[in-house]
Amino acid sequence: MKDSAKYVKLVEWSEEDQCYVGSAPGLIFGGCHGDNEKAVFDELCDVVEETIALYHKDGKALPPPTAGQDLANKLQTVA
Repeated sequence: MKDSAKYVKLVEWSEEDQCYVGSAPGLIFGGCHGDNEKAVFDELCDVVEETIALYHKDGKALPPPTAGQDLANKLQTVA
């Protein structure tokens, strides 16, 4: 499994910004944005890969994984 698969990647519509915003909570602050949901997700995946590569290059430990915690089902109980 690639390290990037250990992190949740979210793409959401932002009413405030009037565009899609991609983020990877727990790994990166900020993210990426754009008008095309799929393009934002693809860019987010690249950003996550690049961020992980920087952690490795700097010899830093990765933050705790956020994937594999059944977040989709947990969020359904909130709605």
